[in-house]
Amino acid sequence: MSQPLSRGGRSVSAAGDDRMIYWRRLDVPGAELARVSQAGHEYRIEGAVLVVYGGQPYDLRYSVACDARWRTRRATIRGSAAGETVGLDIVADTVGGWQLNGVDWSPVAGCLDVDLGFTPSTNLPAVRRLALSVGEERSTRAAWLRFPELRFEPLTQLYRREAEYLYRYESDGGRFVASLEVDAFGLVTRYGEYWIAETEGAEAGGLR
Repeated sequence: MSQPLSRGGRSVSAAGDDRMIYWRRLDVPGAELARVSQAGHEYRIEGAVLVVYGGQPYDLRYSVACDARWRTRRATIRGSAAGETVGLDIVADTVGGWQLNGVDWSPVAGCLDVDLGFTPSTNLPAVRRLALSVGEERSTRAAWLRFPELRFEPLTQLYRREAEYLYRYESDGGRFVASLEVDAFGLVTRYGEYWIAETEGAEAGGLR
């Protein structure tokens, strides 16, 4: 079993446990069902997203694997986007290098997180890893898969913890700002005017 992780005075030791959450999109038709699990020293975030954006359907399934410190190690995205087949494989090494479908992707070198622009789930690794106290803020640089273009590029992000379960999130030099409400584990339960958790879903064991 891995060592407990802490965030804001709380801890989790959750090998073999999982957590599920269902989000509804607020600005366009759409929904997502996601699952967070831990096995050994690895965390995995998996989800299925179905949205209609710009009048086009997007049906995407993804998996993100993080190490015990919540640094992204690999991600896969499969499905369809506006009628086009999607198949993306992302790999991050331990020294800041990234590959996209087997090709070195130097623009995102040095990033610790992958941020999939079509889901609120990938804010979780940054929330967990930064472990901010209330009133504290910190910037980080993510390997961002922009939606709906599905273009892989760097994105500087700022997280400020405004209350126990509330963060202010900024990106692109403050041109995008959203309030993130989270649960005790760090999963987003409301992402500005874009996503809201309809239910907490099912919990097994000790992810708190």
